[in-house]
Amino acid sequence: MSDKSQDIKHGIEVHVECYAGHRADERPQRFSFGQRTIEVEEIVDQWQGENYRYFKLKGDDGGHYILHHDEASQRWELTMYRSGE
Repeated sequence: MSDKSQDIKHGIEVHVECYAGHRADERPQRFSFGQRTIEVEEIVDQWQGENYRYFKLKGDDGGHYILHHDEASQRWELTMYRSGE
């Protein structure tokens, strides 16, 4: 079985729609890049630093993604992708 993961050397900027509870941009619900839109089925893990957050997500396409959110610039990037196949 081959591992179809791809680390992305320089993140791909993505547009992210979030559920905002008591904290702005609390939880990604969907994200898009190019013509693709991915619905978030599950937040597998998340971690944060002083000015950033990472989310490991499972998408509705079966893929696994890691998104990086730079809180200072409000920029979101896709930093890792693994196919659901």
